[in-house]
Amino acid sequence: MQLEKGLASKYTYITYVIAAYWIVSILTVFVNKALLSSDAVNLNAPLFVTWFQCIVSVAICITLRIISQWFPDCIEIANDSPFKKDTLRKVLPLSILFTAMIATNNLCLKYVGVAFYYVGRSLTTVFNVVFTYILLGQTTSFKCIACCAVIIVGFWLGVDQEHVAGSLSILGTLFGVLGSLSLSLYSIRMKQTLPIVNQDIWLLSYYNNVYSIIIFIPLMIISGEHTTVYNYEKLGHPLFWGAMTIGGVFGFAIGYFTALQIKVTSPLTHNVSGTAKACAQTVLATYWFNEKKSFLWWISNIVVLTASAFYARIRQLELNKEYRIETRQFKV
Repeated sequence: MQLEKGLASKYTYITYVIAAYWIVSILTVFVNKALLSSDAVNLNAPLFVTWFQCIVSVAICITLRIISQWFPDCIEIANDSPFKKDTLRKVLPLSILFTAMIATNNLCLKYVGVAFYYVGRSLTTVFNVVFTYILLGQTTSFKCIACCAVIIVGFWLGVDQEHVAGSLSILGTLFGVLGSLSLSLYSIRMKQTLPIVNQDIWLLSYYNNVYSIIIFIPLMIISGEHTTVYNYEKLGHPLFWGAMTIGGVFGFAIGYFTALQIKVTSPLTHNVSGTAKACAQTVLATYWFNEKKSFLWWISNIVVLTASAFYARIRQLELNKEYRIETRQFKV
């Protein structure tokens, strides 16, 4: 009886974590869409919005670090400076990729609809396979390559249907592809950088956001966003800054719940959950924004979602097989 209660409590906790991940992830996309391209905000400064979200993330990290010093038994946050020469040299290349990733993701979301957002950024898996081979020299099975080919077909079908409907944004789609590319490179580089910070994901997140705050400044000046922000009529409105802060909190929260979901389940479950979440997000977006989509448009989404899920499952089976072989060799 005690064991059954323990299992029930564990599964209930996992269910709550997955539900929280879904809610936070979907709300983050909708909140960012409102900040980036809604008539209510009406601020054409996507880099500034992303920059401010990095500031909020750093403020949260510093706050958590102070709390951890007051209550070390409840929370433990590493205390280290991002401005050490050795840390800067080793982590900055990753932070440049992090900056490119979050900037292109928000730029993609600014120009495309929420419903198309997942398909617009669906080439991450394809780039993972390409760069894993080019940078790490690791080959991929035929089954995984076939899944990537299907994802590309689904992506092009989605782009074609957006064009047919007259809602295709070339710029938004380009930023989606660049977002997929930078995310792929970031994931590969992160595996090489984590040992430098003792596998501390939150410390790495703190470093990335601190460096991104600095990197974004010249980018905003070059793009002219500093002038746009200075002349923004709602710059002194508390509601505007409240919305910006909420966006920053959600941006930080999605990182936390992503890591938590992986921790209490597995990378495979996280991928499956993320794929299912993307499906729900697409359906919700078409309803919320009252968008009518063609049959082929829905087929493109189904193709991308299904191929992505199959890829995750095939890779998991392959990794399990490799692990069993290595274990047997070690025992021998």
